[in-house]
Amino acid sequence: MRTFEKLFFVFMVSVFLSVSAHAQFSWPNGAKAAVVFTYDDGLDCHLDVAVPQLDEFGFKGTFYCTGNSQSLYNRTDDWRKIARNGHELGNHTLFHPCDGNKAGWVKPEYDLNSYSLEQLLEELKVANTLLKAIDGKENRTFAYTCSDITAGGEDFSGEIQVLFTAARRDGPIPETMEGYDVFQATSRMVNENSADELIATLEEAKRKGTIAVFMFHSVGGGYLNVGAEEHHALLQYLNEHREEFYCDTFFEVMQYISKNL
Repeated sequence: MRTFEKLFFVFMVSVFLSVSAHAQFSWPNGAKAAVVFTYDDGLDCHLDVAVPQLDEFGFKGTFYCTGNSQSLYNRTDDWRKIARNGHELGNHTLFHPCDGNKAGWVKPEYDLNSYSLEQLLEELKVANTLLKAIDGKENRTFAYTCSDITAGGEDFSGEIQVLFTAARRDGPIPETMEGYDVFQATSRMVNENSADELIATLEEAKRKGTIAVFMFHSVGGGYLNVGAEEHHALLQYLNEHREEFYCDTFFEVMQYISKNL
């Protein structure tokens, strides 16, 4: 094979692979990938920084609130208002229990190893009731606390499917949408990442034709933080390329995937 023919062959293969990646799943309006912004723990900075920036560009976020969030208690009307404006309130348990063997900061009473399966499920039901009192909604999604899926040594990821429509944990950008499990949706945890790194996550999802779910905590200062400027730069980049991405709440995107797989 002559040099020109080799180069042409390589070019056609790369085009085919690129087209195949984007064609493996049909996103709305010809988008090449999906993107979801999620925020954990129900923090004041979500109301004060994240929501105004999302609203500036017309994007919707999903806010996973713990029932014992001080912000949820002190600013209930503000949380109710953002729900009315199209942002999603998701279940993140009442007390944020985690596996104490992996997270040394967990209080003994909130160690998932000491929970029973029944105890965890009851906590999730009460958290659903609390959130329904705020936004009036019955269908809801869940974010695993610390991405842990066991309570008292039992895997509860199957049990929660009667309580929720989808669930999020940590993990890489999926290589394919084939066999995608909306109850094990992976997300990129953000911790002091630069705007360029965040944008690279979007581009990775676009190359693969799949989905980028961001897991934020503090925005503009705090633990597991993303700078306000970096957060804004990510949203601005997405706004400038919004025809390439399907962006909505976690609930809406997971519903779309479930109906179209």
